[in-house]
Amino acid sequence: MVTVMTKLAIDELKQALKRLPDWELAREREAIRRRFTFVDFDAAFAFMARCALVAAKMDHHPEWSNVYNRVDVTLATHDAGGVTQKDIELAQAMDGFAVSVGVRHG
Repeated sequence: MVTVMTKLAIDELKQALKRLPDWELAREREAIRRRFTFVDFDAAFAFMARCALVAAKMDHHPEWSNVYNRVDVTLATHDAGGVTQKDIELAQAMDGFAVSVGVRHG
């Protein structure tokens, strides 16, 4: 059985972003994004590996890129045409993994 996700209303999205202070709305489309910066490539890769396992279990996969110690992430649910609760849950999980791996701020 396939669960259809519905796009969050703008008010719901704004409330969710209050709980995700390092995430922002993408300018080019309805999505959220964040740049994670780590101490080195190993930490960035460890972060991506942990996120990939959770994303696979959720059947929800991020758009991301990695250059050395930086991981840029964009989350949206393509079938819904925007951000859904599934994106918010994955963003929260990513934030938790980033802290455990040693994300750098600033």
